[in-house]
Amino acid sequence: MSTVDAVIAEARSWIGTPYHHLGGGDQVPGRALKGVGIDCAQILIETFSAAGAIAWFSTGRYPADWMMHRDEERYVSFIERYADEVAPIDAQPVDIVVWRYGRTFSHGGIVTAWPKVVHAFAPYRFVVESDASRPSELTMQNNGSPRPMRAFRLRGLSR
Repeated sequence: MSTVDAVIAEARSWIGTPYHHLGGGDQVPGRALKGVGIDCAQILIETFSAAGAIAWFSTGRYPADWMMHRDEERYVSFIERYADEVAPIDAQPVDIVVWRYGRTFSHGGIVTAWPKVVHAFAPYRFVVESDASRPSELTMQNNGSPRPMRAFRLRGLSR
């Protein structure tokens, strides 16, 4: 199985897991448990590390609403350790897409086959595979305009 196939299979294996800030519990930040709980940052780490594409790391604790009160691109800074930005129109399987919520790009998911994206989304309460080409709470802002989106490609990933 290629790394791309392994990432997609691992991402999809989380579908149905409840959304839970910081993963499976606040006692061990960042350690998510399949079927128990995961957030949108942890699903990236757990998926790519399980597929052997990156080493697992902890994000440490962070408030659930940090993106509403700060301008620091904390979420993107973790992604940029391992990936380079690409044009969203060029998104390919296992690329990471992120959307702006609040003041920063703070929600992301893994492309399975563009525009399909696996992500842990608090408003949906579970890990889901969404169609990012359709207007939804994921892709549209409250004022009806498209939500700003960026895309990233993991460095060194064999395709």
